[in-house]
Amino acid sequence: MPHISIHHPAFGDILLREAGGAIVSLDWESGADDAPTPLLRRAAEALQAYFRSGVLPADLPLAPAGTAYQRRVWACLRRIPRGEIRTYGAVASEAGGSARAVGGANRANPIPILIPCHRVCAANGLGGYAGSDRDGWGLDMKRRLLELEGAV
Repeated sequence: MPHISIHHPAFGDILLREAGGAIVSLDWESGADDAPTPLLRRAAEALQAYFRSGVLPADLPLAPAGTAYQRRVWACLRRIPRGEIRTYGAVASEAGGSARAVGGANRANPIPILIPCHRVCAANGLGGYAGSDRDGWGLDMKRRLLELEGAV
């Protein structure tokens, strides 16, 4: 599967993967580039621009693998405007299901940042984020992404 790796001093290593002409995953890891496509190069440039401006590109083709419910939640997340936060309950009202189910869909999000699950918080705090169970890394990353977008 073609992939490209980028590094940002404040946000770390990111590995983007493409399949079928769409971005299918974003992982917090590094790796040697493998047949980077024009789309992967464009997505890598868009992420670097996001880290400077806090503006996500809306036109990158994304194809996250997941259940119908997860894809419905992720579509809701992509509609949350930059600089705004929704609660898990508010997303559940839009997508159906419960706040807990939305949290599960967020946890399963294979394309964080581009599908902005960081914009969803608990009613009484930040909630969780990828890796938040290991040394607070995830919650720190969530705070940084929200600050970058002017939401905190």
